Amino acid sequence: MDDASTPRTYLVVYDGSAEARVALRFAARRAAKTAGRVEMVAIVAPAEFVQWGGVQDALEEEAQLGAEAMLHQAAAEIADELGAEPTLTVRQGEPVKAVRALLEERPGTAALVLGATVVGGPGPLVAYFAGAEAGLMPCPVMIVPGSLDDAALDRLS
Repeated sequence: MDDASTPRTYLVVYDGSAEARVALRFAARRAAKTAGRVEMVAIVAPAEFVQWGGVQDALEEEAQLGAEAMLHQAAAEIADELGAEPTLTVRQGEPVKAVRALLEERPGTAALVLGATVVGGPGPLVAYFAGAEAGLMPCPVMIVPGSLDDAALDRLS
């Protein structure tokens, strides 16, 4: 497929937080207006080392299943707005490295969409991807303020 026929993909890092929900809604609206797609990714932190491998495997599987359930629930909430089902991805590892790896695997990503918290400083993903590495990103980074309501999202997307 050439670039003109490939739909834009907005990659949203989703953790179930209020700001991630706002970022997801923004990305869904942008995708709908540009005939694009949304890919949601949840990052599962590696389980702490447990002496018994079976216990560690069970903990990791439980975290994986929890992340998948969270993504499915959020995807169902935006499917009508998007007009399609988003792609769901779960990755395990350190969040910055996991997102970087995913962007390398998907060179056609139109934008990385992150939600910014309403209070406190930026989270680790916003700080990293909008910081010193911003000029080296393979795609634009959209940081969506977590304070935006639906009316503001309609106006801005």
